[in-house]
Amino acid sequence: MIRTFNIAPWHIETNQWDPENKRIQESITSLGNENLGMRGFYEEGYSGDTLEGIYLGGVWYPDKTRVGWWKNGYPKYFGKVINSVNFMKLLITVNGEQLDLNHQVPQDFSLDLDMQKAILTRSFKVEIGGVKLKFIFERFVSAALKELVGQRLTIKNLSDSKADIEVISAIDADVYNEDSNYGEQFWDVLAKSNQQNEVKMLAKTKENDFGTERFTVGFDTTIKTDMDYVGDVENDQSIGQKYHIALQPATTSIMEKRTIFVSSRDFGTVDEINERMQELTHTIKTQSFEQLLEQHVQEWEQRWQKSDIEINGDAEAQQGIRFNLFQLFSTYYGNDARLNIGPKGFTGEKYGGATYWDTEAFAVPVYLGVSESKVVRNLLKYRYNQLDGAFVNAREQGLKGALYPMVTFNGIECHNEWEITFEEIHRNGDIAFAIYNYTRYTGDQSYVLNEGAEVLTEIARFWADRVHFSAENGQYMIAGVTGPDEYQNNVDNNWYTNLLARWTLRYTLEILDQIEEDVAKKVNVSSAERQHWQEIIDNMYLPEDSKRGIFVENDGFLNKDLKPVSSLPKEQLPLNQNWSWDKILRSPYIKQGDVLQGIWDFIDDFSMEEKQRNFDFYEPLTVHESSLSAAIHSVLAADLHKEAQAVEMYERTARLDLDNYNNDTADGLHITSMTGGWLAIVQGFAGMRVRNDQLHYAPFLPKNWTSYRFRQQFRGRVIEVSVDKSATNLKLISGSPLSVDLNGKKVELS
Repeated sequence: MIRTFNIAPWHIETNQWDPENKRIQESITSLGNENLGMRGFYEEGYSGDTLEGIYLGGVWYPDKTRVGWWKNGYPKYFGKVINSVNFMKLLITVNGEQLDLNHQVPQDFSLDLDMQKAILTRSFKVEIGGVKLKFIFERFVSAALKELVGQRLTIKNLSDSKADIEVISAIDADVYNEDSNYGEQFWDVLAKSNQQNEVKMLAKTKENDFGTERFTVGFDTTIKTDMDYVGDVENDQSIGQKYHIALQPATTSIMEKRTIFVSSRDFGTVDEINERMQELTHTIKTQSFEQLLEQHVQEWEQRWQKSDIEINGDAEAQQGIRFNLFQLFSTYYGNDARLNIGPKGFTGEKYGGATYWDTEAFAVPVYLGVSESKVVRNLLKYRYNQLDGAFVNAREQGLKGALYPMVTFNGIECHNEWEITFEEIHRNGDIAFAIYNYTRYTGDQSYVLNEGAEVLTEIARFWADRVHFSAENGQYMIAGVTGPDEYQNNVDNNWYTNLLARWTLRYTLEILDQIEEDVAKKVNVSSAERQHWQEIIDNMYLPEDSKRGIFVENDGFLNKDLKPVSSLPKEQLPLNQNWSWDKILRSPYIKQGDVLQGIWDFIDDFSMEEKQRNFDFYEPLTVHESSLSAAIHSVLAADLHKEAQAVEMYERTARLDLDNYNNDTADGLHITSMTGGWLAIVQGFAGMRVRNDQLHYAPFLPKNWTSYRFRQQFRGRVIEVSVDKSATNLKLISGSPLSVDLNGKKVELS
């Protein structure tokens, strides 16, 4: 565990200059607005270890797939979000010496991410060029205007002599991705131009061999400053402008930089992009920096009013949950149905910035509670709009129906780890479950009875083709899969996968009985198909062990050497950084909840005894080396009244990146797992469930907390839940009256 920031309720801040953990700090201080995001790198440049990452929502590139032996069905490319043209550059020279904190040692260093206002501020004093100066860098990625990034540089002369300062504001296309297979770059500069205090660049992603879309992006930077404009700085891949000031002792200079970026995702032609950039640049020129900042702050204020979770008595827990929500909202707020939630968001390049099953399994239940229902409906539409790609994926495997991808930007599978890409097919069931989850929570059947029915039908067709009938056992089985526990590859009859396959077939049949005639004609499910699906439902094999009274994760699992994680030397953990992959696969150790994931999905369908036995068997074997693991265990522990364990798992999920639990925060944050803090508090500590169209709560208060409070959106209402040592109070903030169950008693809210 590495903690690089102080504990504060609304701030991620430190006063320690810590170059050894700079990458961790860059990840944690990332900003975004779902249209764009960036790591907390230094705009003046840093010659030490850094990742200057800026990423644009929906802009990606099909990099060449690199495998040792090609096999039929392998994806043709690996899709990845690419590092954007760098428009943040502010290169600074003082009396001929370049500012680079890898060479100068800063004093009074401060780094502060204000989560309430979504502003990143960095300041320090430094001896440079024979003078002492104070630098303050501020930036925000506007939540009010999705195309705007604002920067402000303040320089104070603390010396007795003047300082000759030069600042180059630049837009630079000479950028790389750290994860590019062949070290290639991904941008061609189409055009660049400048006029005083304004610089423009138009760049396009390079041609690819796969016929996928190329993206054109325009950048327009304007400068407002008391410095003198000196001239232009330009080469083939960058363009900038140089400014100069002879800064007298005890005086201050300020430079404001505002960048507008416009993508061909919104405007198809170069002329349209340029026209939109000109329009937006004109708009922001009429407003002060403070006005633009205030609009951004007000938007964040509205978000926090709807969704803030307030914890008293535990400052670490408070900071953790707000950090989770801040980074989730910075990554996705449901304003664009073409976008989704990458596991790293805009904070790093690992996982390629693509869409995973994390969205449906973990993000959907959270966004249902913290945002309007249209946000989750957009996430469902995202998958519906990619149904054609899911048909392609199934055909590549020689199967009918639709197979949604493990990793994607456009619906086509673009991940080449065979044990995951081709075998972790439970994701198809998770996408079906998300449709059910939305319908159950919102009460809105309009999606499931229309677009949702199409998605369910094609997923059901896939499952019906993917199962096989075992004449030996007289049951339907699914061979050669990987469950959520990726430390068990190429197994037969993963309990969770078989459970979801059976459930999807059953749920699809229920929906088909309710759809209108025009939808029925579109899905065209024959009576023979329905009969076959029912036969599979009635005869699906789900491995169990009657002696232990547990569901068995997969065939052969119980034949392993079932020693608990506690028996392992601590220096061997995490396993994925110390053991060979072969050794991990032969072990009984579980990366994340697998059987327990299924019990969490259908938590009301199992008896307390079933939940208890399975939790007590599997949790001691779980190493929690997936960022998605702790939250599920926290909810189940709370359900089983294992309150201390529930709180321990909450702390792990809420502060996973803040405390670098898995020693990988430097790669970027675990955005989709940041849903875990909300799940642990709302579903776990507060016991929130939806049963028969009614909200239920069964809260407990963690021993170290004096109280907690959260707001939850439910079917057009906003409900406030407050829990302290004396009682639980429910309050209807807005919306029509409703009846709620609190600890088995009916409560009327009005």
